[in-house]
Amino acid sequence: MTELLAVERVTAGYGESVVLEDVSFALDEGDSLALLGRNGVGKTSLLTTLMGLTRLHKGAIRWAGKDIARVAPYKRARAGLGWVPQERHMYPSLTVEEHLTVVARPGRWDVKKIYEVFPRLQERRTNMGNQLSGGEQQMVAIARALMTNPRMLLLDEPMEGLAPIIVQELLGVIRKLVQDEGLSVIVVEQHARLALSLTQRAIVLDRGCIVHDSDSRELLDDGAKLDRLVSVA
Repeated sequence: MTELLAVERVTAGYGESVVLEDVSFALDEGDSLALLGRNGVGKTSLLTTLMGLTRLHKGAIRWAGKDIARVAPYKRARAGLGWVPQERHMYPSLTVEEHLTVVARPGRWDVKKIYEVFPRLQERRTNMGNQLSGGEQQMVAIARALMTNPRMLLLDEPMEGLAPIIVQELLGVIRKLVQDEGLSVIVVEQHARLALSLTQRAIVLDRGCIVHDSDSRELLDDGAKLDRLVSVA
């Protein structure tokens, strides 16, 4: 398979503060990764580093074979990195459909395909961003990233604060993206077992370093190790 993303001995953070230290991993086209760890260990910082929003102290980031370590965030998005931040970033002056069309780029993901995957958004297409429930806002955030037609989707805590029925709905969507669409996905998720059920591979961070790297199924089947690494109840 073709290597899509390579992170090589990356040390990064905010200003002089170092959050990630000597992080290395690579993903091929179509790979899916669960990025796990306790709160504050650098999971979100790793996603924002991939998007170019932290200070890279050393190391390299290659995207489709090209060095993007000094490439601006908007150019990374245009190159195919789709980011769904934890904050969702809804705009109260835009309708659901405007949230989608304003970022649209050519490709297989268009408004029609989005509504097939998220029929609830079609029902809410004329609602403003501040007229949506938390679950609907998360659907818009994911759908908006898909409208950029990314090669890889970065999901930061997509299930946080959502009702169980919405969690199950979003799990189905993400599973479809990974298994049926073949989209490369990195999922940061506190609910480790959910993330592991969606992905092929798992990385666990602790204090900004990778302390575990394995198949997701292997870690999911070893409950004692999983509990020890991420304090899952």
